[in-house]
Amino acid sequence: MPIPEFIVETRKKIGTDLMWIPAVSAVVLRDSTDDSPWAVPEVLLVQRADNGAWTPVTGICDPGEEPHDAAVREVREETGLDVTPAALLGVGAIGPIVHVNGDNASYMSVAIRLEATDPSAVPFVADDESSDVGWFSIAHMPVTDPKWRLVIADAIAQRKHPANFTPRMGFTKRS
Repeated sequence: MPIPEFIVETRKKIGTDLMWIPAVSAVVLRDSTDDSPWAVPEVLLVQRADNGAWTPVTGICDPGEEPHDAAVREVREETGLDVTPAALLGVGAIGPIVHVNGDNASYMSVAIRLEATDPSAVPFVADDESSDVGWFSIAHMPVTDPKWRLVIADAIAQRKHPANFTPRMGFTKRS
């Protein structure tokens, strides 16, 4: 489902004006499938159908929905994978963004690290929001946006050293 119904209804009232929207960024990790001693974790990425960018799974929270539940739902809807929330990575504002359809939005995104219930499960494009999906070594991922590289790095750091990790406050700098 590309645009939740509550957003569609609100847009009928406000048009393309700036809208503040609660969202999630779901960073799904698994251990490498490479058996080499230099193996690094892999991250689940989707290639967005609207702009071709590779990102973690993202999505809008439904009214009253907890962020970790939204993250699980979005991963299932976009990749067909079942996942379990593992850790809060941080919270930050994203945008403003002008979408292809002209809608203006800013997002308050809760970044969450998740683990695949079955790490050997093969993801697939499960909706029209993505054109491709796959697992990528964090050493060779096609993500170019610094914001997403930062959130993925936080997920790796939190997974490796959970006791020393502090969730990020904002996605532009370490606070």
